[in-house]
Amino acid sequence: MKIKFKTIPSGKVNVTAPALQARQKLNTDYIMSLTNQNLLRSFYLEAGLWSYSGDGGTTTETSTVSDSPEHWHWGWEAPTCELRGHIMGHWLSAAARIYARSGDAMVKAKADTIVAELARCQEAMGGRWLAAFSESAMHRLTKGKWVWAPHYTIHKLLMGLHEMHTLADNAQALQIMTGIASWFHAWTGTLSQEQMDEVLDMETGGMLEAWSDLYAVTGDATHRELIYRYDRRRFFDRLLAGEDVLTNKHANTQIPEILGAARAWEVTGDERFRHIVEAFWRCAVTERGSVATGAADDGELWMPPQDMAERLGVGQEHCCNYNMMRLAHVLTRWTGEAQYADYWERRFWNGAMAQQSGQDGMVSYFLGVAPGSRKKWGTRTRHFWCCHGTLMQAHAGYDEQICLKDEAGLVVSQWLPADVELETKTGTGVKLSLQQDGQHGVQPADGWSVRGMHQITKLDIPAIPAHRPDRKVYTLQLTVSQAAEFDLRLRIPWWVAGTPSVSIDGEAVEAAVIDSFIHLHRHWEQTHELRIELPKRLSMERLPGSEARYALLDGPLVLVGLTEEDRTLYGDPDEPNVLFIPDRERHHSWWRTGSYRTRGQAVGLRFIPLMDVVDQPYGVYFRVEPRPS
Repeated sequence: MKIKFKTIPSGKVNVTAPALQARQKLNTDYIMSLTNQNLLRSFYLEAGLWSYSGDGGTTTETSTVSDSPEHWHWGWEAPTCELRGHIMGHWLSAAARIYARSGDAMVKAKADTIVAELARCQEAMGGRWLAAFSESAMHRLTKGKWVWAPHYTIHKLLMGLHEMHTLADNAQALQIMTGIASWFHAWTGTLSQEQMDEVLDMETGGMLEAWSDLYAVTGDATHRELIYRYDRRRFFDRLLAGEDVLTNKHANTQIPEILGAARAWEVTGDERFRHIVEAFWRCAVTERGSVATGAADDGELWMPPQDMAERLGVGQEHCCNYNMMRLAHVLTRWTGEAQYADYWERRFWNGAMAQQSGQDGMVSYFLGVAPGSRKKWGTRTRHFWCCHGTLMQAHAGYDEQICLKDEAGLVVSQWLPADVELETKTGTGVKLSLQQDGQHGVQPADGWSVRGMHQITKLDIPAIPAHRPDRKVYTLQLTVSQAAEFDLRLRIPWWVAGTPSVSIDGEAVEAAVIDSFIHLHRHWEQTHELRIELPKRLSMERLPGSEARYALLDGPLVLVGLTEEDRTLYGDPDEPNVLFIPDRERHHSWWRTGSYRTRGQAVGLRFIPLMDVVDQPYGVYFRVEPRPS
């Protein structure tokens, strides 16, 4: 089997939507606000390079700074927490991605300095082992004693180092990785298969992915051997046998293991690993179903297949959401099938965007869908949940998923406004500028749009629609360095209602639709402007396991009712346009997306996108019953 689609190199895709740029900036500002001293503190401690002076100062071999404990990192990064050090790997990964996307020299300089300090810590620890805790944690695992996820934490470090090497050209990061791998190769070599199986049952995170990434770089036989030592057969074999080994199990233990299997297939060619990934997707997604956000987990546990009505608890975990998005992107690349890009889109808007605060960039660990749910936001330095880490990565860039390529040409996979530069296999340079049409547009990040003011004062431009448009409209500017023949494919999203329309240079074209992609095979010359209209509508989705509870969606956006109560709505879920009417649809310069209110109900209720909720109580699912006669 071959991989169908290839990604565009980092730095060649830049998101241009102001609202998305604002989310990325919040994330970058947060990452840069975390001090080197705090990120490295527990590593210094384990390496014997740090001590607290007691007078408000912290001493290392190279510096003394004012650094009293009230300014330290606490929560899951506290020196007394067994999970300490997990943020370091996430931080390095996010920094590498930000640098690769933007070329921000300040981010790279800070990250390079931290890698150099980690190398100094590793040398002080003996040259191989490196973690924010001691080797004894691993030895306790082999004795069957409970330790809070040392493998998980070290995987994050390895992941960050790998991306610092591959995305930020840091050679020292690879040296650190090979030292750690040497320690683990020696350690696992002392364990029997039974001991190793027991160790693998205690949340190994993405260690399989880390060894696969390392092997892809080095080709070292010992790194390949680590891949097979971290093959969790007790889990994988039962998946391959078609068993449901997920229900009520810890979701974010298993998803990183499957991402590891995916990477192992890519670097070894062992088809068994690919079959494991495919079996997992069937069990976790296809056969299980999900709530409207795309999640099949609640409170970190997998919910029963197609039976989720009794599981409306704290909601989906951000880490699960992010890692399932990663897996969906892997399967989009492997297969070229739109269903996986559809899944990614649903979880992007109703997970990644909904679980990051648009005000200060913080994360909501869980995202509930039950009546009376509220988002609980983490703090900048007092929590450091696992989800703080995946938050950093999720918003370091949205570039990989937007545009892909294969031998036939180019693919627009996600409808996120962006500028793209790439080259076809014939050497033709191509520039794409994908923008959302201003007349149907989006609120700017700063709350004000000069262009919007232009639209409401000038009379010699096309009229603004009378009401909120029932479609998303995009313009795609395509420029080629030399005339060339290739395919341009545009994904038709799962939420499209009706037939999309395409025009090229002002002329409507009849385009073939194959497997949910619009196919445009042409001889492209110089510059062309494409206009793509994607009709949308309100829809209601039933909660798996319930006969009467429904969620409301506007295109890809899950809408929530702003209430603490468990309300019943009266009407027909197949006719949401009768139940709901647009609310506050127009600002003077843009359309307000996704704001509705109920009609024909005893008590009115406002609905807004889940991603726009900050502190309000809300519910995603409501009982919908026929109107009383």
